[in-house]
Amino acid sequence: MSVLRVGKTAPSFGLIATDGTSYSLQEALKKGPVLAAFFKVTCPTCQYTFPFLERLHQQLRSNGAQIWGVAQDGLKDSQRFARDYAVTFPILMDDKPYRVSRAYGLEYVPTLFLIAPDGSITLESEGFSKRDLLETQKSLAQALAAPVGELFSPRESVPEYKPG
Repeated sequence: MSVLRVGKTAPSFGLIATDGTSYSLQEALKKGPVLAAFFKVTCPTCQYTFPFLERLHQQLRSNGAQIWGVAQDGLKDSQRFARDYAVTFPILMDDKPYRVSRAYGLEYVPTLFLIAPDGSITLESEGFSKRDLLETQKSLAQALAAPVGELFSPRESVPEYKPG
């Protein structure tokens, strides 16, 4: 199965976060767009990507940004990943048999889906893509009427792309 593409409807799901909180995509979309970032804790590209997602979260959380990590790992490993990479946005558990990941047609991690309030996928991205992260930032900022901050520092050597 291939990854869901832009324009398709995102499958609804409900998952439990590492802190025990329940999250429902259908309910969250009533508040605005959701960025769902699927990952595995052992994936080097995921480890590289998530600090940038955290920057995005820090920039836009006060404006209502909803960024969710969707882990394909166990609770303890996912909690350790969040701690090690200073991730403060919710990490939701999609462990075996990976029901949600399969519904989204995942082939690689990380895979990101920006989901509009109407449930349509407005951006999908596999691996680390600087361009896609900047587009996600721009889309979220516009949807939330928020200013766009610096996502990548000029002092950082950030590649355009890293495969997942």
